[in-house]
Amino acid sequence: MLNYKLLHPDILAVLGRSGHGSKVLIADGNYPFITRLGNNATLVNLNLTPGLISGVQALEALLSAIPIERAQVMRPATTGQYAMAGDPPIWADYRRIIRENGFSLDLELLDRFDFYGEASSDDVCLTIATAEQQLYANILLTIGVVNS
Repeated sequence: MLNYKLLHPDILAVLGRSGHGSKVLIADGNYPFITRLGNNATLVNLNLTPGLISGVQALEALLSAIPIERAQVMRPATTGQYAMAGDPPIWADYRRIIRENGFSLDLELLDRFDFYGEASSDDVCLTIATAEQQLYANILLTIGVVNS
């Protein structure tokens, strides 16, 4: 029996084959899953209906099972129709979940196309397609080491 929140067999199989430095993308409902999928990434679709599964739910489940050493997000546009003056609201939830799971790191901001480059690199082992509807809710996690 598993002792954490993450139960999805396909996600667990990928994580079981991954290690330190591998990356996991939790992608929101606007992310171009197929055209930005990394060469080594397995795509797992959890986008059943708008809002299910959310980015917050996916992050909570993942952090119950893996250690992380980095969390990167896409910097919001400052002009145009998708511009934001401050942080996207979901980032406060991401920071809280990261902290509650014992990790002392903050979100690292990457410009849009730099984020796409990192999220589709050969180091990405898993892309989770969520149905998160909030803008700028993509988060790229780097797996850390287990300290036992």
